[in-house]
Amino acid sequence: MAITSANQLELLQTAEAVAREKMIDPGLVVEAMEESLARAAKSRYGAEMDIRVSIDRKTGKATFTRVRTVVEDEELENYQAELTVEQAKQYLDDPKVGDTIVDEVPPVEMGRIAAQSAKQVILQKVREAERDRQYEEFQDRAGTIINGVVKREEYGNVIVDIGRGEGILRRNDKIGRESYRNGDRIRCFIKDVRREARGPQIFLSRTDPQFMAELFKMEVPEIYDGIIEIKAVARDPGSRAKIAVISYDNSIDPVGACVGMRGSRVQAVVNELQGEKIDIIPWNEDQATFLVNALQPAEVSKVVIDEEAGKIEVVVPDEQLSLAIGRRGQNVRLASQLTALDIDIMTEAEESERRQAEFAERTKLFMDTLDLDEFFAQLLVSEGFTTLEEVAYVELDELLVIEGVDEATAGELQARARDHIEEQNKKALDAARELGVEDSLINFEGLTPQMIEALANDGVKTLEDFATLADWEIAGGWTTENGERVKDDGILEKFEVSLEEAQNMVMTARVMLGWVDPAELEAEAAEEAGEGETEEAEA
Repeated sequence: MAITSANQLELLQTAEAVAREKMIDPGLVVEAMEESLARAAKSRYGAEMDIRVSIDRKTGKATFTRVRTVVEDEELENYQAELTVEQAKQYLDDPKVGDTIVDEVPPVEMGRIAAQSAKQVILQKVREAERDRQYEEFQDRAGTIINGVVKREEYGNVIVDIGRGEGILRRNDKIGRESYRNGDRIRCFIKDVRREARGPQIFLSRTDPQFMAELFKMEVPEIYDGIIEIKAVARDPGSRAKIAVISYDNSIDPVGACVGMRGSRVQAVVNELQGEKIDIIPWNEDQATFLVNALQPAEVSKVVIDEEAGKIEVVVPDEQLSLAIGRRGQNVRLASQLTALDIDIMTEAEESERRQAEFAERTKLFMDTLDLDEFFAQLLVSEGFTTLEEVAYVELDELLVIEGVDEATAGELQARARDHIEEQNKKALDAARELGVEDSLINFEGLTPQMIEALANDGVKTLEDFATLADWEIAGGWTTENGERVKDDGILEKFEVSLEEAQNMVMTARVMLGWVDPAELEAEAAEEAGEGETEEAEA
């Protein structure tokens, strides 16, 4: 087959037809044709030649050219596609390295094998272009709801026809024991779109919390318009869910708007989610208030928040415990997901027992270390003293407010406390030195002897060792694995070292060792401060 005037226009018509059918750019099809013709020409003229084909986008005329590049003498390797500066002088007046010489060559006669090869190249290019178009289209739609038709089921996974592509609804993304037959209409959430060798993989979900949020957006116009915002969603798919909403218009009740007239709006979502019970909760900026709302229908007596640990303690009346926890812990688990906090629930009786145990423990501490009788030790605890350091270094006036304590008694208490602290410090330092701790770490400001001993027990014995630690390794922290918060224990966590304090100590150590330039730190701090001021000004 030769590219003649009789079939030149047919090339463009074919390209247009394929592009319309596959919904891709006609230019991509023409480029694929050019590449396929170039390959066929190389098989005729020689594989080492740089043969290129250009198809005129208006007339369809295919032009075959041979391209040769000017290179340095020592770099000449391919005599068919390269030539030296000296050789190029017969074609160019003043040739330079990098110049190209283009000669037109006669069109090739394409045999059956060459034509089949060209067809394969075009089909491959068209497939790649179609896959790229699908990926771009569905990538833009990730995070939205799509309607589709069930095509088939494979090993529990449902293949869904979603128009110009196929999506996969995996077994763990189906609600409960959902089953589908071929031809069933299905509504899903586009969870993820990945570019893979076999084409874009579109992963669907009906269990993702955002699926429920998008359903509410479709049913509640106020959410779509931005008057009401969904702040958090937690689901136990097919069973129960909690959704936190806030209204930016004081005249609109966010919970009432989501419920709808006679529950019509929420019922539409419930029906789509196979009868999943939904608690709609008013979101509140105050964590404690928000948590009390999230634990409904249970009543809460008291909330204690540990913001640094991301943990919260909730005290409920004894008769409300089972309601607060829920069947198989469902209510507290959903409330925990909604608030992003670890929640410990205890009854009023359990909290009272814990307070009594803490009181007894602190009383014993003062009795043993300060050589006090039980009554006097209890007086100290009742006044809020919890550690020996508080007694040793507090202002004398704060001890004098305790009934029966005069200046002499207060002075004696502080002297005993300081003596005991110094004795403990000496023991800790001796133990650390026995473990091989160097003076560079012992003399580092901010570390107490007990901290140094704890570091030594963990293998941190030099300032260099300390400088390589991450802040969370020192202070502890929380990470999220598979949707659950996991505790990371810190070496100095029991000494209540915060993440910020740990970060500052590590950076100080790195500066002392010369690992970090203090000028760079100051510049970064100034830059961050400047960005903060800019954001405040814009707000």
